[in-house]
Amino acid sequence: MQIHFIAIGGSAMHNLALALEHKGYTITGSDDVIFEPSKSRLQEKGLLPEAFGWFPDKIHQGLDAVILGMHAKPDNPELLKAQELGLTIYSYPEFLYEQSKHKTRVVIGGSHGKTTITSMILHVLNYHDIKVDYMVGAQLEGFDRMVHLTEENDFIVLEGDEYLSSPIDRRPKFHLYKPNIALLSGIAWDHINVFPTFENYVEQFQIFVDGIVKGGSITYNEEDEEVKKVVEASENPIRKLPYRTPEYSLENGETLLETPDGPMPIEVFGKHNLSNLAGAKWICQNMGVDEEDFYEAIATFKGASKRLEKIAEGTTSVAYKDFAHSPSKVAATTRAVKEQYPDRKLIACLELHTYSSFNPEFLKEYKGALDAADEAIVFYLPESVAIKKLEPVSPEQIKEAFERSDLQIFTEASSFHNRIYASDFDNSTLLLMSSGNYGGLSLREVMQKIEA
Repeated sequence: MQIHFIAIGGSAMHNLALALEHKGYTITGSDDVIFEPSKSRLQEKGLLPEAFGWFPDKIHQGLDAVILGMHAKPDNPELLKAQELGLTIYSYPEFLYEQSKHKTRVVIGGSHGKTTITSMILHVLNYHDIKVDYMVGAQLEGFDRMVHLTEENDFIVLEGDEYLSSPIDRRPKFHLYKPNIALLSGIAWDHINVFPTFENYVEQFQIFVDGIVKGGSITYNEEDEEVKKVVEASENPIRKLPYRTPEYSLENGETLLETPDGPMPIEVFGKHNLSNLAGAKWICQNMGVDEEDFYEAIATFKGASKRLEKIAEGTTSVAYKDFAHSPSKVAATTRAVKEQYPDRKLIACLELHTYSSFNPEFLKEYKGALDAADEAIVFYLPESVAIKKLEPVSPEQIKEAFERSDLQIFTEASSFHNRIYASDFDNSTLLLMSSGNYGGLSLREVMQKIEA
């Protein structure tokens, strides 16, 4: 098959392109800008476009399909040409469904935890050499790509994102997968640029649960009130399998998970990650992995990339970075790190840079999110607010939203960087939270200071 990607450089899109190239398809693509690591990975396989930009000449009748990425605009010249020629155009999730409609589809959904749970499941399956197709939103140790597609594997494990499918398909991605086996980890309002009210956001999860194949199953976090409400209200004839956070303890900075064979040390920590682990266990059991084999494999799971990732450790200090940026994730991550290192000072830094985080109404959702930190720092760039064409947000508004009088707020990258570089990290834990890059903060410099 010959497939063309419009906006091939995205994190998800380039991984799908690599997966299809590995499968033997002929791949072409375009984009107006491609950053690392996408650029090098595409180049290595000969898939990097010769020039940046959009070239309608690349669109022709010889293409079997065109895959449209979210980065493209509805008036993209290549898209218009594909529509004019009547070519088959797929969004990313539509194409994944097309590739997996004869497989058993396992879809992991939720406002938070879905990447970690999907990663845990894939780690366990890989540990026991169980071959499956997959799509996950983070690079995993022992995996070449974030997407893998075959003709022969019976299962596909999909991370179910609730964001939009493409510029011309406004349905959430996870509505298109039609799972046989599903999981729902939590519901906490996000993506307000698309779902302006909490009710509208929750409705997307109702549609997800109602879209599970009849006779399938939903494994759900019964400790999340919204999840419980959505699942239990669904009239879809499916099996409903609740899970909750398992018993665990902390000893000398090590998390011990209670198992039928006694306490077992694990690499991940925090109540939210133990909850994720419980969900992953039930999904693996639904896929034929017995409990004992699950525990053996999960003991070696170190976490998904950018999810509570330890970046440096010294004699009396440690530093983590985490993808957390939404209120619920920030609160869970901050609490988890403080619980893991209760006797150390926790310096928690949050970068605000998403559309939602600059909305005055949504900002209130951050109330108490950094309360577990001994020192709480928020960094944002007013230019980022302006680029998104939003009303300016003042430091006073942010301080009021977090309801923390000693909150330190930085609006210049250099001032924030100097604050971090000048910190005394003795007997401290540094937690950096963002889906951005902290205004170009040198993690190498931070690591050297921690490890000194």
